[in-house]
Amino acid sequence: MAEPSVAEANAKTYGRFPFDDMRDFDDARRGFIATAEDPVVTDAEGRTVWDLSAYEFLDGDCPDTANPSLWRQSRLVARHGLFEVTKGIYQVRGFDLSNMTLVEGDHGVLVIDPLICAETAAAALALYRRHRGERPVSGVLYTHSHIDHFGGVRGVIGQADLDAGVPVIAPEGFMHHAASENVYAGTAMARRTAYMYGPALPPGERGQIGAGLGQTTSTGTSGLIAPTLDVTATGQRETVDGITMVFQLTPGTEAPAELNIHFPGHAALCMAENATHNQHNLLTLRGAEVRDPRVWAQYLTEAVRLFVGDVDVAFASHHWPTWGRENIVRFLTEQRDLYAYLHDQTLRMINEGLTPLEIAETMRMPPALERAWHTHGYYGSVSHNTKAIYQRYLGWFDGNPAHLWEHPPAEAAARYVDFMGGCDTVLDKAQESFARGDYRWVAQVVNHVLFTDPANSRARSLQADALEQLGYGCENGTWRNVYLTGALELRSRPVGTPTVTASPDLMSALTVEQLCDALAIRVDGPGSWDTELTIRFITPDRPVTLRLHNGVLTHTIGTPDLSVPDPDAEVTLTEADLRDLLLGTTDLATLTGQDRAQITGDSSTFTRLLGHLTTPDPGFAIVLP
Repeated sequence: MAEPSVAEANAKTYGRFPFDDMRDFDDARRGFIATAEDPVVTDAEGRTVWDLSAYEFLDGDCPDTANPSLWRQSRLVARHGLFEVTKGIYQVRGFDLSNMTLVEGDHGVLVIDPLICAETAAAALALYRRHRGERPVSGVLYTHSHIDHFGGVRGVIGQADLDAGVPVIAPEGFMHHAASENVYAGTAMARRTAYMYGPALPPGERGQIGAGLGQTTSTGTSGLIAPTLDVTATGQRETVDGITMVFQLTPGTEAPAELNIHFPGHAALCMAENATHNQHNLLTLRGAEVRDPRVWAQYLTEAVRLFVGDVDVAFASHHWPTWGRENIVRFLTEQRDLYAYLHDQTLRMINEGLTPLEIAETMRMPPALERAWHTHGYYGSVSHNTKAIYQRYLGWFDGNPAHLWEHPPAEAAARYVDFMGGCDTVLDKAQESFARGDYRWVAQVVNHVLFTDPANSRARSLQADALEQLGYGCENGTWRNVYLTGALELRSRPVGTPTVTASPDLMSALTVEQLCDALAIRVDGPGSWDTELTIRFITPDRPVTLRLHNGVLTHTIGTPDLSVPDPDAEVTLTEADLRDLLLGTTDLATLTGQDRAQITGDSSTFTRLLGHLTTPDPGFAIVLP
């Protein structure tokens, strides 16, 4: 249960915001047609990958273990089914973290953003067809390069559709960013995603109630089909199955490759994930490239200028639409002002000498923006977004020499605890702080005890209690999930990475250059200092040379320069087999045994190279050292 201080703080939320404003609930219900008869979506083995009934508890009153503002947002986001946006445009909402949008053409239907996994995407398309007829998919459009907007594509089209000429449309740079984001730091991102979305937490009043942007991530089979048509410029116009689209490229906003879409024949505007009913992340808690709030705001201004004069409804890849030109202008300009204000005021405070932590505690949003529900920090937050802006401009160092060469966490923890009188003394004082409701301090100070003595059961229990209370008070869905997942791991065991994003499709989408990079980041540098080897792969189109030297694996595509020595071995094979070899889905013995590869020189060279690679740990510790 919530401690009195948390319950009291949550109760005060009702007096801060206009809970009697029900317009969002009206908009979230508008156009509802039907939902699925069977609430459970399963995979081929019968495993549940999505349960539409999991969040029915949100229909009840908000308990003291949840922030009422987050509870309100989760009630809105959990609403599921098929909705009519405007004549000819429909959305399936609540079937995954994101929405699937369906635009009816002359003969079929254009699918925009086919969710995370094939199973939920197929269920969403089946719901649409049940009520709108068996229309074939005449096109697929990815608005941007995050997996919840392309991962379910194989649930809506297959190879036969591609062979028949069904186009797959995406913004320029989509494939590079879709593949690299989920591979280079993919293991760490996936582990942290387990905290951010809380898939291991049971849905309920004391557990997972949503992530602000959507409820959580589905756990089915993700895939990727490469685009066949790139959008390369703002103003580009394409027609698919009689559906005319005018695009606005918005790179560097919510994703490094993203676009908005105007449908002039429908007076409709798709804002992708650039304008949703929450404050978005500038740096997601799972980790990513820092997004640029300055250009984000500029692209929102441009969208209003380019399109809103001919728009009656605006919708996005998450949440519910906004109808009416005046409402759309207000919504988009308030979203624009949100990111512009965060950017400009953070820079102002940076230039006054404030540090990231000081800026996060000092920043206050204008009253007009704070009154608007859609600017609230359900997914991003003022606190971690201002820190992201600081990081974008100045990096990790706040300028204080005392922070330039600090001890790493475990070593610093031992010194702190020793200075403070030992573990028992620290825990006694922390228990007093807990009783006063100072859970932030408890979490900060008990962390030192845990990093000194991770087996200390009293510390684990107190830290879990503190994290739980912090979670109960969060307006931000991802913060709640992070705190409660930390408490869960302290009380039981690591939850690992329940959602796997590096699917075979994503891995196969990597270029040869990216595959070489993916190998390079796995090299055990210190263990390779004295190793020198070079191997050259001869493919019909170009040679690929790998060299391990000074603990660094470098690659050359094409003719190598004079710094690369003659290879220890040369392997002749096709580029497809080279890709499989670098992916680890085959080995040289198999290729040579099937006469698909010929080796000259030292045949052990590639095996020796593999011996210098490490294996990432998908379950590394987070709340313990």
